[in-house]
Amino acid sequence: MSTAWLDEVRFTADGLIPVIAQEADSGKVLMFAWMNREALELTARDGYAVYWSRSRNKLWHKGEESGHRQKVSAIFFDCDEDVILLKVEQQSGIACHTGRASCFYRTLKDGAWHSVEPVLKDPKAIYQK
Repeated sequence: MSTAWLDEVRFTADGLIPVIAQEADSGKVLMFAWMNREALELTARDGYAVYWSRSRNKLWHKGEESGHRQKVSAIFFDCDEDVILLKVEQQSGIACHTGRASCFYRTLKDGAWHSVEPVLKDPKAIYQK
């Protein structure tokens, strides 16, 4: 597959682009992450989400430790060419490192953050390292 399409992507000065992962079936927003050019190319080529971990300064194959991979069904590009939306099938139903379905599990109510989604699996059981 030609990679000329990557030249249209407006990466930040750090070489990154923000990415939103959305459950393909339900439309639920699962998480936000970053990709560099290589991560985006690998995601498109292999059909599974690969991100750039800013904290670890390396490629992060989603689910490499947890097994909670994201099978990509579609990749969308916004009108400003600076945000990627992935439509994914979240394997095991857990996207968040806290053991929840979504990283967006807290809502602001009465001046405080409240958790509105349950922990589906204890993170200690997910991450053995």
